[in-house]
Amino acid sequence: MSMQRRTFLALSAAGAAGVGASLLSAGQAGALVRPQGAPTTPFAVGVRRYDWTRGSRRCTTYVYYPATGTPGGNPVTNAPVAAGVFPVYNFTHGFGSSPQNSLFIIRALAAAGFIVPAPHFNHNFTDVNNGNTSKDVSQILTNTLALNASGPLTGHINTNIGVGVSGHSLGGMVTHGLLTSWPDRRIISANPQSCVDMGNPSSSVSAKVLFVHGDRDSTTQYSSARQAYAEMSRPKAFLTFIGGNHTSFWSDRRFPNTVVDWARWSMYGDTTARDRLPTDAAGPNTRWEAALN
Repeated sequence: MSMQRRTFLALSAAGAAGVGASLLSAGQAGALVRPQGAPTTPFAVGVRRYDWTRGSRRCTTYVYYPATGTPGGNPVTNAPVAAGVFPVYNFTHGFGSSPQNSLFIIRALAAAGFIVPAPHFNHNFTDVNNGNTSKDVSQILTNTLALNASGPLTGHINTNIGVGVSGHSLGGMVTHGLLTSWPDRRIISANPQSCVDMGNPSSSVSAKVLFVHGDRDSTTQYSSARQAYAEMSRPKAFLTFIGGNHTSFWSDRRFPNTVVDWARWSMYGDTTARDRLPTDAAGPNTRWEAALN
């Protein structure tokens, strides 16, 4: 491990966990039994709150999902779930934020046909550094998959193909940690946003990984995310917002468009979405790099 990485880990590292023998217990994802195809039209979005715990640790989670009703607008609490079976794609917010402050990406994923568990953490660097927060995310993924067996989401969650994970800043570090220092083998797709390098990629995780970062980010250094990208196996991609800071790309439509098509390709096997990626990311002040095969 380089001194550079050691410094980043000491300052703002994150971890994740997940071991076991089935999808519900963070084991190997196994055969990829994909849904019947990516949805072709957007959904309305519903949300349900779950007051989960991991031991004594609170894991309050807002689960966003495709809902019946007219697409667009704010998520509707406890709305009826739309017809269909949808894969899980987690989102973990950054320091001092919340799922509600991250709806620009959560809503885009849920409207496109994903179940999006979004925990509300009172982030602290100690728990991110020692892997506790990432272990919480693995537990939340397990609990979300279990919703397929009881309650209003019964039969609407694809539990056969693995899961996706994403997050911004500290949430991005947690996401990268799930691929590296504390791996969750269920992960087949990931999107670390504004993260730092959390360690060596784990051989137990086989995921398509998309990094997003501004190259003038003074909070989480771009050079560290570049190191993480260089070490990651294919398929992988990196969307750079040239001149962008820690959060400037939040208001840029290229950000959710690229993330959603990455999720559609990696979770639904939507090759049309894959082929749209260079166009999704294109335009002034962006750089798209991809190694997809």
